[in-house]
Amino acid sequence: MVNQTYTADVLVVGGGTGGSAAAIQAARRGAKTILVSEFAWLGGMLTSAGVPAPDGNELEAFQTGLWGAFLQELRQRQPGGLDNSWVSFFSYDPRIGAEIFADWVQELPNLHWISGQVPIEVFRQGDSITGVRFADFAVTAKIILDGTELGDLLALAEIPYRWGWELQSEWGEPSAPVAFNSLTERYPVQAPTYVVIMQDFGEAVALEIPPAPNYNPSQFTGAWDGYGAETFLNYGRLPGGLFMMNWPICGNDYGEGVGRLIESDVSRGEFIQESRWHSQNFAHFIQNQLGRRYGLAEKVFPHTPTAFALHPYYRESRRLVGLTTVREQDILPIARGRVASIYEAIAVGNYANDHHYPNVQFPLQPKSIRWGGRWTGTPFTIPYSSLIPATTDGFLVCEKNISVSHIANGATRLQPVVMGIGQAAGMAAAMCVELNCQPRDLPVRALQTALLEDNRSKAAIIPLFNLPPNHSDWLHWQLYYLNNPQAYPASGDCPCPSWNQYPDSTFGKGLIRESNCFQGIFYRFDRQEYRFTVTAPAAYQGQNWQLVTLRSHIDEQLRAYPNEKLVTLWGRQNHFSNWLLVEHLNGG
Repeated sequence: MVNQTYTADVLVVGGGTGGSAAAIQAARRGAKTILVSEFAWLGGMLTSAGVPAPDGNELEAFQTGLWGAFLQELRQRQPGGLDNSWVSFFSYDPRIGAEIFADWVQELPNLHWISGQVPIEVFRQGDSITGVRFADFAVTAKIILDGTELGDLLALAEIPYRWGWELQSEWGEPSAPVAFNSLTERYPVQAPTYVVIMQDFGEAVALEIPPAPNYNPSQFTGAWDGYGAETFLNYGRLPGGLFMMNWPICGNDYGEGVGRLIESDVSRGEFIQESRWHSQNFAHFIQNQLGRRYGLAEKVFPHTPTAFALHPYYRESRRLVGLTTVREQDILPIARGRVASIYEAIAVGNYANDHHYPNVQFPLQPKSIRWGGRWTGTPFTIPYSSLIPATTDGFLVCEKNISVSHIANGATRLQPVVMGIGQAAGMAAAMCVELNCQPRDLPVRALQTALLEDNRSKAAIIPLFNLPPNHSDWLHWQLYYLNNPQAYPASGDCPCPSWNQYPDSTFGKGLIRESNCFQGIFYRFDRQEYRFTVTAPAAYQGQNWQLVTLRSHIDEQLRAYPNEKLVTLWGRQNHFSNWLLVEHLNGG
């Protein structure tokens, strides 16, 4: 029975990465906003799902919008910094990530957050969504956003959605299967992972991790073969002796009967319980193999047991049937280029197309390049029309549930791009309220301009490798390519001034202040592979490090620097990946 009905301009259901960003942006724009989350933490993949080692949008030029603001907050709040693992340039305690989202929400008097609730019913008037009912209250709003982990509002509202694979005949995607097969039947969507955080207690004192039902050590045998135990642990190392266990090779990805996630509440609960048991068994296996020095982490998540995330890390959900569908071709670089084509762009991603099916290697068209001394993904954009239902008004999606193919979802699902999608959806919702229009009638250009000119967290919508967010010409070049999409360079580099104008950036000075100075010999082993032998300071003399950077002008300098020359640089060491992250570089 509904005891109370709230009214709002914007309702966001689901407090994941995209939903949290959408609610914050809508409220910052001035809309009266209600955010209803299932869990006690906001942030989803970045926090409550236990993946505080995000992938993608790592280059300085792509650290914009709420994603860039989140990284800046982490840099200020995380003791010891973010250089803790080798899977990501940003690894942090999930409790700190949750604090950031909670603080952002708390500072907004026009944003009302209600936690511990799931949607039960969606209200409609004709082709428009008008409200959502929860256990003991309802919310009516002008614009409603689905930010749930699995696209639950799509099902409740009977809005057309996709679940499962599309064949190559559907859109001509090069990596799509020609016919349905045992893989597509067994894993209709990518496997989730129930993340568990382990802890290094320094000696053999950890409590024994008991096996869960159906323990079978052969499932995990060989998990770190080819890596070694230490490298395996450092994959997801977090501050404070913590380790994120989100390991795909004979690890804790779990996809058995994954279709149960959308069949019923009971079947979803069964799948979630099994996936958590699977991670408990993986942790038991690790402890058995590597010793009682390693145990379950203590007091990480705000529930019992505290080492397990609040919910699984879902890589795929129900996917909207929208006005536009993002296909594999839309995320792949154009011929002889390093960037994808742009269309109605409102968010940027750059991760490789990454699919998870336990014990299956699934080949995909490559979309990676060497940049800054390492591999990264070629950038792509998300079109606004992929957030809008084909036939339903008053509604937007803002999570992994955008209108995207199963194949392309492997790149659009990552935390930074989902955060960008959420920011754009929240901005669009607030602007629809201002203009008294439906999402499908909102001028895309007005939305793009609002994102570029946002006074708190301006967001790049055109990917340009060599245009950091604090460059004086940043807005000029973003608008130029919006006005002249045919001029968008296939290289992804705009003709902006050379690197020597960058050190004036406040962004850059802040990074350099956190860095250490080193002298040593620079070695070029291959295109975009750099090594550095330290000569000073004496404490590091003789050490050999890989050189990497996230800054475009440093990338430019490294590509031009002579082999076997003395170099002075400022950077941060990541002992767990054996690299120096270069922030500033001088010759000799």
